[in-house]
Amino acid sequence: MIKQALISVSDKTGVLDFARALAAMGVNILSTGGTAKLLADNGVAVTEVADYTGFPEMLDGRVKTLHPMVHGGILARRDFPEHMAKLAEHKIPTIDMVVVNLYPFQATVAKDSCTLEDAIENIDIGGPAMLRSAAKNHKDVVVICDPVDYAVVLDEIKAGVVGYDTRFKLATKVYAHTAQYDGAIANYLSSLGADKQHATRAQYPQTLNVAFEKVQDMRYGENPHQSAAFYRDLSVTEGALGNYRQLQGKELSYNNIADADAAWECVKSMGGFEQSAACVIVKHANPCGVALGASAADAYLRALKTDPTSAFGGIIAFNVEVDGAAASELAKLFVEVLIAPSFSADAKQILSAKQNVRLLEIPLGHGVNAMDFKRVGGGLLVQSADAKNVLLGDLKVVTKLQPTQQQLQDLMFAWRVAKYVKSNAIVFCGGNMTLGVGAGQMSRIDSARIASIKAQNAGLSLTGSVVASDAFFPFRDGLDVVVDAGANCVIQPGGSMRDQEVIDAADERGVVMLYTGIRHFRH
Repeated sequence: MIKQALISVSDKTGVLDFARALAAMGVNILSTGGTAKLLADNGVAVTEVADYTGFPEMLDGRVKTLHPMVHGGILARRDFPEHMAKLAEHKIPTIDMVVVNLYPFQATVAKDSCTLEDAIENIDIGGPAMLRSAAKNHKDVVVICDPVDYAVVLDEIKAGVVGYDTRFKLATKVYAHTAQYDGAIANYLSSLGADKQHATRAQYPQTLNVAFEKVQDMRYGENPHQSAAFYRDLSVTEGALGNYRQLQGKELSYNNIADADAAWECVKSMGGFEQSAACVIVKHANPCGVALGASAADAYLRALKTDPTSAFGGIIAFNVEVDGAAASELAKLFVEVLIAPSFSADAKQILSAKQNVRLLEIPLGHGVNAMDFKRVGGGLLVQSADAKNVLLGDLKVVTKLQPTQQQLQDLMFAWRVAKYVKSNAIVFCGGNMTLGVGAGQMSRIDSARIASIKAQNAGLSLTGSVVASDAFFPFRDGLDVVVDAGANCVIQPGGSMRDQEVIDAADERGVVMLYTGIRHFRH
């Protein structure tokens, strides 16, 4: 039974209604500072912790709840007679619920204007201590660190008792929360420069703590003999795959999620073109068809032309709503996952006949993960995300021939696609659609040859096409292969020791070549 609750929160979302509900049930409420004032100003009976302990807040509020009257009431085991006798001896009532969330340390240090003093003053001491105490004694104390749990706890109190399963889950959540909080502090402090003022801050801290929460177990990993699970970042980036909502279909697999991320990130990058609808088809982490179109259906049918064989069993993503017309076309192909910002009622009805197809709705956003991670034996590689999108103004024409407006449009499109193709990447495009994609080869010439073979197999002409290469051509032979296939315009980063040799070859062959100055290796 909940007789007394201590409520002290930084995030006051929903706390007033929660406290009112507790008070209406006869629960005595203890509180501190701003939370106590909020409750009192709104007619909720509340006792200040300083009045409760008989000891005033001190040291500019650094010491408020660090007192035996608080921690004794939280930590005492109700099933230990000696614990209860000690409380009685010192006239310490039990505290049956602790509702605490912490100073906004992460939000504070994220500000450019944050000083070390600002950060230090936002390191919560009493809050984590109370949370950990209550979580340790979860058999007897209900602990809440997240406003989303208020409703669950109230429902169970009204039903008679907060069950042990709920208490255990809440306690587990607390330790995850305080671990993340302490990890953020360690990350920040270990990123500061060694100078006395700590005026500089490194992009990569000396210690790196990351936190994720499990979304689901997988049937298996990349292969059936491997186990796997999917974890979501605790602060999911706007528009990221981790925000997905599954509307129908089988459980997502490890490979589904990996390929879905590749498709979704690629299709998100397709803004800024005259045709607004974009479709990306991915197979084994590589785009095998990408196109812009007048509608979702138009974009899909054009993307499918690049490599209809590889599209079978693929992952397909759109940057616009999938309507009935698009769904009717999609229903003709075996697809593992369909991703879009939304699906119309007609589309859902049509696709419901293919119950194994996984439909994922993800709000469209253009945020990217701050950091990319890659696990290696005994360590972790960490890098900033490849978030650079080359603009027209960044391009440098290095040949005698100048590109037309249509070529520029196709070059920009081809470059966006090449960014999401595994290295070595060669992408032929024309008319805002891919014509041939060569991916993941050890030799750039082999990627170029495979891309042209793919186009030939699909019955697509490469005459007058443009080509994007994710990295420079080390020799002229790679350029000769794509020109022989029919390309008359090339976009590449430049930066080879033999750049001039390749430029001379382009002039000799009568083709346009532009440099981006940016490489997009993808491994």
